[in-house]
Formats: sequence, C-alpha cells, structure tokens
Amino acid sequence: MTGATNRQDIERIYRAWDDALGKRDLEASLSLYADDASIESPLVQHLLQRRDGLVQGKENLRKFIAKVFETNPPQRKRFKQGFFTDGRVLTWEYPRSSPDGEQMDLVEIMEIEDGLIKRHRVYWGWYALNVLRDGHQ
Repeated sequence: MTGATNRQDIERIYRAWDDALGKRDLEASLSLYADDASIESPLVQHLLQRRDGLVQGKENLRKFIAKVFETNPPQRKRFKQGFFTDGRVLTWEYPRSSPDGEQMDLVEIMEIEDGLIKRHRVYWGWYALNVLRDGHQ
C-alpha cells in the first residue's frame, strides 16, 4: 500500500535521524528521505542565501544537509522528551530550556510515507532565531 507507515517506521526514523544529526552523518541522514523529499526551514534562507526556505529533491538535500552539518553552532543541542505521531506525521520539540542550559528551540515535523521522510519542516523559536541572527554558526 503506497504511503503506508507503521509505528516501527516512525520510531526508527525518530531515532536514526537523531543519531545521524549527532554524528553529522550525511549518508545516514539522507537514507531516511524519499528521493523527492523536501525540507522547509529558515535555515535554508540563511545558509543558501535564498528568499524561500524550501529545498526539494534528494540531491539538493545532500548539499543543504552537508552545509547544516558544517555550520552547527554550539547552541544546537539535542535535548528532547519524546515525540508525537498520528501514524503519518512525526513531531517533537527541542525546548529552549534543557538540563544543560539553553539550546536552540526548534520543532521538527516530518511527514512519513512508505517508511521515509517525504516532507520535513522545522519551526524556530525566538532563541534559535537570535542565534541565527547573531551569526553563531
């Protein structure tokens, strides 16, 4: 069944994506995305110097994610407390306040189809936007 996803796919993507982010493992990260996947984020505008915030297609994702991994600021930590899903959409928050102090406050939303990320959106909080604005990359 096209578009089918199960709880195991959701949990696998949640854990594997976090692991790839922590290791800055480009290939592991890309393996989680569909060939025609997209990412929307203010970071697209900032890193690629574009007006829009959208990256479409796996090869474009490769270039963007590589740049993200090269420029991760120290405030980009990975403290979170679980995820939510309806079986198709996966979402979680990186809260500003963490046990180790402040971190970039972000919300990740991923639409999962056929066990892969189809659409990925990242919403930024005020602390994260200040990090971006102040150039701490």
